[in-house]
Amino acid sequence: MAEGQIRKALSGYYYVFYNGELVQCRGRGVFRNRGESPLVGDIVDFTKEGDSDGTIMKIHPRTNELVRPPIANIDQALLVFSVKEPDFNTILLDRFLVVLESFNVEPIICLTKIDLLSNEEREGLQSYIDDYKAIGYEIIETYKEDSSLLEVLQPILKGQTSVLAGQSGVGKSTLLNTLLPELQLETGVISQSLGRGKHTTRHVELIEVCDGLLADTPGFSSFDFDTIEKEELTACFPEFSRLSEGCKFRGCLHIKEPKCAVKEGLETGEVKEYRYEHYQQFLQEIIDRKPRY
Repeated sequence: MAEGQIRKALSGYYYVFYNGELVQCRGRGVFRNRGESPLVGDIVDFTKEGDSDGTIMKIHPRTNELVRPPIANIDQALLVFSVKEPDFNTILLDRFLVVLESFNVEPIICLTKIDLLSNEEREGLQSYIDDYKAIGYEIIETYKEDSSLLEVLQPILKGQTSVLAGQSGVGKSTLLNTLLPELQLETGVISQSLGRGKHTTRHVELIEVCDGLLADTPGFSSFDFDTIEKEELTACFPEFSRLSEGCKFRGCLHIKEPKCAVKEGLETGEVKEYRYEHYQQFLQEIIDRKPRY
């Protein structure tokens, strides 16, 4: 058997990258019987049948697994957020950050349309940038004709498997065109999967970009908390997670409990008020969630 990585899934076939080429494979029937399904990004063992066909025999353990898009073993997500048209939205950003943290995917915040801000708006945005950098998040600032963007992104993407996330209209397609100016076929595929191809089958594909892999996928348009339990939410707010070690009660939810280090951090400014308000809102959303059967 040989070991490779699924780079594309389409019409029941899995295209496994091995020795510089793609081998078209089917999955074993036993996967269906177990309720398993190979995903793009999976490391798999497969047997070759002829020159270009094969059968996937085993799926290696995954570091993570996303449902939308269906992809595994993602290292990081470029969170593309515009600062204008549409305006910068911290609650939506925090929603994205929380879900990525829950899947152990490193978020990198990419702020677009920086050039559209007035000086006053720029000052307001800078306070948020400082907040998120203090938490530990990497932030990239860019605009439509930014000639330095590729140079900035190359070391970030190198050796990593990345996906894009963000609302419509925030500049994802501009960013992709910057990354893939010479790959006309791949750029076309991405444009279609973003919704511009009328009769195109939507599929996920990993494309080699900047010595790393980038998922050709429409990415995420919204996130929910279906897989997060209320006790796990603290770990998805890095500054809360650090402070919670000082809470008196184990499993503290930082709402009404006495001697809560997170609420003390709120008083000292270590925890920003808007982040705490978002935490409360997300916690209530999880508590109100209908049980899964």
